[in-house]
Amino acid sequence: MCDMDGVLAHEGQMVPGADRFLDALRSRDRPFLILTNNSIYSARDLSARLGNLGLEVPPASLWTSAEATAAFLKSQRPGGTAFVVGEAGLTTALHDSGYVLTDQHPDYVVLGETRTYSFEAITRAIRLIEGGARFIATNPDPTGPSLEGILPATGSVAALIEKATGIAPYFIGKPNPLMMREALNSLGAHSESTVMVGDRMDTDIVAGIEAGLQTILVLSGVTTKAQIERFPYRPGRVVDSVADLVEEISSGGDRESR
Repeated sequence: MCDMDGVLAHEGQMVPGADRFLDALRSRDRPFLILTNNSIYSARDLSARLGNLGLEVPPASLWTSAEATAAFLKSQRPGGTAFVVGEAGLTTALHDSGYVLTDQHPDYVVLGETRTYSFEAITRAIRLIEGGARFIATNPDPTGPSLEGILPATGSVAALIEKATGIAPYFIGKPNPLMMREALNSLGAHSESTVMVGDRMDTDIVAGIEAGLQTILVLSGVTTKAQIERFPYRPGRVVDSVADLVEEISSGGDRESR
């Protein structure tokens, strides 16, 4: 399992060697799933966007925090209602799970990623939570990448809403074990034989550790080598990028298992 942003793609470009990494997995019949906290796009949209970068990833090989959120809410309160602050990836996933989107007495306020956070929508979310709606957020990431620099992301806006209401959200995406368990079930995989590859210590690596997976941190995204020591946990391995994993996958080897 691996993250998308910072691992396969970064700032609108393919990470060099990411195509060879995926080809190596396919050539060795290694099942894989790409887990992303990005809730803006659907799996189908992300598949097309990755394809434009030269990365062949079918929608079935993508699991987004939007899909994980929709699956969780469906299991908790089937046919429920929600007020959503987010984009089409999240609203589509909720619609497909049987949810009705409304701003009138919803069961949940669901906060996701968007590039156009509306003060009006945030204010409405705050008032609905104060009125008794349960607060869900797709992921805890405080920032996201862009060509111009970092952007405030779901975690930052969730903190704003929590400060105003005194109600903390329940985060569904990484590092929540719910997302990892669904991913393992989708692959039909076991934790002891699965590796999590990611670029963020605070989501990808801790998610892998808590799910009992082997972990590999790549330095092609958010976390730098100097920042690793700030965390109370460590990745199993650190490599510059997924390009460094191609040879051992192609040869059938794995340092973690040798």
